[in-house]
Amino acid sequence: MSNIVAIVGRPNVGKSTLFNRLVGTRQAIVDEMEGVTRDRHYGKSDWNGKEFSVIDTGGYATNTDDIFEEEIRKQVNMAIDEADVILFIVDVTTGITDFDDAIAHLLRKSGKKVIVVANKVDNSERIFDSHIFNSFGLGEPFSISSTSGSGTGDLLDEVVADFEVENIEEEEDTTPRIAVVGRPNVGKSSLTNALLGEERNIVTPIAGTTRDSIETRYNKFGFDFFLVDTAGLRKRTKVKEDLEFYSVMRSVRSIEHSDVCILVVDATTGIESQDLCIFNLIIRNKKGCVLVVNKWDLVENKKANTMKQYKQNIEKRIAPFNDIPILFTSAINKQRIFDVLQAAIKTAENRKKRIPTAKLNEVMLEIIQNYPPPAIKGKYVKIKYITQLPTQTPSFAFFCNLPQYIKEPYKRFLENKLRENFDFTGTPIQIFLRQK
Repeated sequence: MSNIVAIVGRPNVGKSTLFNRLVGTRQAIVDEMEGVTRDRHYGKSDWNGKEFSVIDTGGYATNTDDIFEEEIRKQVNMAIDEADVILFIVDVTTGITDFDDAIAHLLRKSGKKVIVVANKVDNSERIFDSHIFNSFGLGEPFSISSTSGSGTGDLLDEVVADFEVENIEEEEDTTPRIAVVGRPNVGKSSLTNALLGEERNIVTPIAGTTRDSIETRYNKFGFDFFLVDTAGLRKRTKVKEDLEFYSVMRSVRSIEHSDVCILVVDATTGIESQDLCIFNLIIRNKKGCVLVVNKWDLVENKKANTMKQYKQNIEKRIAPFNDIPILFTSAINKQRIFDVLQAAIKTAENRKKRIPTAKLNEVMLEIIQNYPPPAIKGKYVKIKYITQLPTQTPSFAFFCNLPQYIKEPYKRFLENKLRENFDFTGTPIQIFLRQK
């Protein structure tokens, strides 16, 4: 079961700062100026072994006269509709404003779990100021400072209180789920229709035609899986989109529920920052990935090495994890469509692959003996035993005497050797160092 946490509130209360702290990156721009956040941000976080997605609803359109009242209402209504937990961020330094009251009124009518978060509580005196937010009638506010991280531990305890730890033994249906994701207007629905062999989804040149995730069972040519066409995940530009937030949440949930994601890229524009954002979201969710460069028929002046150079450029942009299938297709002309199916199914199989412990130790211990971890402070690290963990995605535990001395470069070396010898193309690998 996936869990989505939406961060809502009026501008300049610290939503993006809290978002960055929860996902562990500086993905969202933070500034004192109102309305800085205009891109739609979404990321992955976890607390006490419970994972959840975080949606930053900051940044409202600036091309309407009634910007705050109208746009805040739309954003919060969509958050109420789709999120599992809503973090209502307010600013302790300014107290309650009319915009806060408007949001609180909408949240009180919802049946969703709402947590009031009093932000910018940077000292003990401001804790007493936060009690004013009890008047919302949404429960005791949590006093935090998203900048320093003070109070966020208690907040996260409450956020994940009702979340369940996923139990892989409970999942009965083993049919692979393959989601087609990407920016708007890159040809996701055209590719889905080409794979299904029928006009299942509406296709137009207008970006954002698909607004919901559409699931179809595919059972042909010896294949059996669920194929999901999703709404485009895009940056919020000059166009005001009423349903964009809803579409993004549905697409994020589709990624979380999938086994493999087919990331569609437009060949005429190349791989862009938003493509990388979606790719990182797939990898952080530990899903298999197949990268499809669509509209290859529209690329002009192709030469013998054009495809090779294009692929090298993509691998450079998505590094360090570039062990994924990269295919060049034309959904309109049905060019290399069957290759996409084969790559997606192979990636799904790789994601569930189990390596016998004896074989794993036979291959990897010899490699480690020839290329041992570098000594640190005169101490030598000795890896004695390796096993694959019983997880949904390939995870390996390396038992050694001094796990704290093995750095990231050597972990990447171990991952590369695992890929070279056991073919985990398309799926992320996790490596854990454990005390012997």
